[in-house]
Amino acid sequence: MAKILLVDDAAFMRKVIKDTLTKAGYSDLYEAVDGADAVDKYNSIKPDLVLMDITMPNMDGLEALKAIRAADGSANVVMCSAMGQETMVIDAIRSGAKDFIVKPFKGERVLKTVTSIVGEP
Repeated sequence: MAKILLVDDAAFMRKVIKDTLTKAGYSDLYEAVDGADAVDKYNSIKPDLVLMDITMPNMDGLEALKAIRAADGSANVVMCSAMGQETMVIDAIRSGAKDFIVKPFKGERVLKTVTSIVGEP
């Protein structure tokens, strides 16, 4: 079973993704509230996939992506962004993000991305 870390400062957004993944059969799910929390949890949990917001307090998603990829060059990180953040998405892809998902989320897009990286639950 793939371990998936959900990173967003908005509890509601984490819940939306968690509910979508749980309904699809994924159950080994973890949460982080900002980039610094994500880096700490990544290092302790070693998830197979990270779904991470770009804009967060303390440490944003781009900084966290770079820290995670520096520690583990094979880390699978998918960035989540709002419309209008194209420059940040390009920076994320250049920094090693595997993909990106635009908010507001469509459940089928989230599942397609997750299964393409970690496979079926």
